[in-house]
Amino acid sequence: MSANTATLPDMQRWMMEALIAPGSVDAPNLDATFKPGAHIDAAACLGIYQRSYILRLRKCLIEQFPATAHALGEDLFCDFADEYLRTCPSDSYTLYELGRRFAAWIDENRPDRDLPVDERERWIDFMIDLASYERALFHLFDAPGHEGRAWPTGDEADDELVLLPSLVLAHSRFPVAWYYHEVRAGKAPGHPPPAQEFLAVARRDFQTSTYPLSPFHYRFLYAVRQHGNIGAALEELAGWSGRPLADVERSWRDDVRQGWIDAGFFVHRDTVG
Repeated sequence: MSANTATLPDMQRWMMEALIAPGSVDAPNLDATFKPGAHIDAAACLGIYQRSYILRLRKCLIEQFPATAHALGEDLFCDFADEYLRTCPSDSYTLYELGRRFAAWIDENRPDRDLPVDERERWIDFMIDLASYERALFHLFDAPGHEGRAWPTGDEADDELVLLPSLVLAHSRFPVAWYYHEVRAGKAPGHPPPAQEFLAVARRDFQTSTYPLSPFHYRFLYAVRQHGNIGAALEELAGWSGRPLADVERSWRDDVRQGWIDAGFFVHRDTVG
């Protein structure tokens, strides 16, 4: 490609390819496109950009996935990050979206993907679940929230309540929330054994909190999200569990309703546009 005849989009594509795949740039193409410096040649000039670009994006991914980086170890995480960046280069004006596809990329590129589920490496399952949880947390920090508006008090009728739109409902095959918070506390936890984990993550007044759920409660909240109505979710849960509807309604009213309202799981229906 000649710098004299290339269009701006051509130059942008060339530069991006040169940054994420340094080996793809041949010497004649480089010399025809990149000017040398006062004391270094064109390849050395480009090398400065290549190294700083990858280092900056690696640092960004480590900040977005600190527990996954701890679990893999810095060297292996950087290998993962470099390959991820080559396959899924930044496609947004903001690096906030850089890790959006990371968990899915690990899943899609796992070496045992074609094996039956029960024959796959469990440590890879752990990495996928941990990265998914970290992405959800990172996204929730800046997601649209309910700050500045009135929260329910618990005196409202069920029909007046809907789930907080940004509430995260997560199901993991490992205790990823425990592992994440151990890492954030400066500890060095080992990889935990498999254990089903059901979670709700809510942000209230700029404070993000993770709440463990039973499978029963997780299914209820998931049904509330699907139906947009607490009564319909209670009916579905009664049918699924085989319990009388009156018992399910009593459990909702006496065991979890006020606590979940205080935690910020629910907002007034008329405040959601």
